[in-house]
Amino acid sequence: MMIPTKKYAKAAKIAPKGFDTANEFFEFVFNDKEIIWMGQNTNHLHKENQIRDAMLSCVESREYAKYPPPEGFPELKKLILKDLNLEDSDILITAGGTESLYLCMNDILEPHNNVITCDPGYLIIDNFASRFANEVRSVPIYSSENGYKLTPELVRANMDENTKIVVLIDPLNPLGSSYTEEEMKEFAEIAEENDIYLLHDITYKDFARKHFLAADYAPDHAITIYSFSKICGMAGLRIGSIIGASNIISSVRTILINDLGTNLIAQAGAIAALKSKDDWIKEVITTTRNNQKIIKEVVDEIPGAFIPVYPSEGNMLAIDLKGTGINPTEMVEYLLERKIFVRQGTYTSNRFGDNYFRVSFSIPEEQVRTFVKEFRKAIDFLRKN
Repeated sequence: MMIPTKKYAKAAKIAPKGFDTANEFFEFVFNDKEIIWMGQNTNHLHKENQIRDAMLSCVESREYAKYPPPEGFPELKKLILKDLNLEDSDILITAGGTESLYLCMNDILEPHNNVITCDPGYLIIDNFASRFANEVRSVPIYSSENGYKLTPELVRANMDENTKIVVLIDPLNPLGSSYTEEEMKEFAEIAEENDIYLLHDITYKDFARKHFLAADYAPDHAITIYSFSKICGMAGLRIGSIIGASNIISSVRTILINDLGTNLIAQAGAIAALKSKDDWIKEVITTTRNNQKIIKEVVDEIPGAFIPVYPSEGNMLAIDLKGTGINPTEMVEYLLERKIFVRQGTYTSNRFGDNYFRVSFSIPEEQVRTFVKEFRKAIDFLRKN
C-alpha cells in the first residue's frame, strides 16, 4: 500500500551531474580528502584547541554512554545567554539551528497563518513554514534597491492580518547582507504593533562587523535561533539553541521530539567553544575577511561578473555570472571536477538561482588562492564552450 505524499514534502534534491542521488554526491565530497570545501558555509579554520580537547575528553571518559539533561546542560545554556547578553531569556538546547527553526514553525503557526520569508534565503525555512501555515510569502529581495535584504518596507507591503512570523536570516545566507540598528528597531515596531513574531536566525552573527539582536528591541516578540555550526566549526556535531521569552519557550517545550537530550559530546565541545571564544575568534575572523578580499579582487577583474553584497557580513558570498553568459551550474560542475566544492544558486533561490553561485571562505588562505586560480580558468573555458 502506498503512503500518500504530504502536501509539504520536500522536493527531492537534484543530484549533480554524474550522481544518482544527492546523498551519493555528499558522500563523495565528504570522503574525498582533497576537496576544497566551499559549498556549505562550514568553518575549517579551527586548529587543535579547547573545543577538540573537550570532546576528546568526553569520549575518553565514556560519558557518552549516559543521556544528557533533556533540555541541555545548564552550564551551556548560561554560556549562550551570556554570549548574547540575554540572561533574562529562556532557552532550549537543540540538535542544530535547523531543529530550532522547525520547532518554532510547528509551535507557533496555525492553518490560517502566513509567514514572510525572503528569496534568496535558506529554503528549508520555507518548507518548514509550509507544513503548518496556509501560505509562505517569499519576498524577492535580489536587488540593490533594497540592499539585497528583506526590509521593513517590504514586510509592511507583504503582510496582512494573518501574518504570524517574519523570518530574518541575519547575516543572510547566501548573500551576506545584514541589518542596521535602525532597521532592527523598525522590525521590532512592526512585531509589537501587529502582535507577530520575528524569527531571528543569527547563525552567522559572529562574522558580522556589527550585529543587532531583535530580542534587544522586541523581547516578547523575538525568537533567536543560535548555532555552533559556523563560527565554532562544529557543523557536523549538530548543536544549537532556541532563545525567547519564557512563555514562548514553555510552549515549545510541549512539542519537543528529542526528549532524551542533544548530543552529549557536542555539548561538551560547545561549552569549551564559548569558554575559549576569546582565544580563537580573532584569527578565524581575520582569515575569513582576508579571504573575502582575495575573492573580490579576482571577481572585479572579470567583465560581467559581480558580487551583489560586499563586504559580506557572513562567511559566504554570491558571485553573479548573469552578465558573463555563463550558467552557474556549469561553473559549479567545472570546479568540482577540479576538487573545489561550491554551491549553485538554485539551492538558495527559486527565482534567482540561475544568476549566481555561492562560495564560503572560512578555509585556509592557500585553498582560496587555489579557488581563484581555477575560477579564472573556468571563466575562460566556459565562455569559449
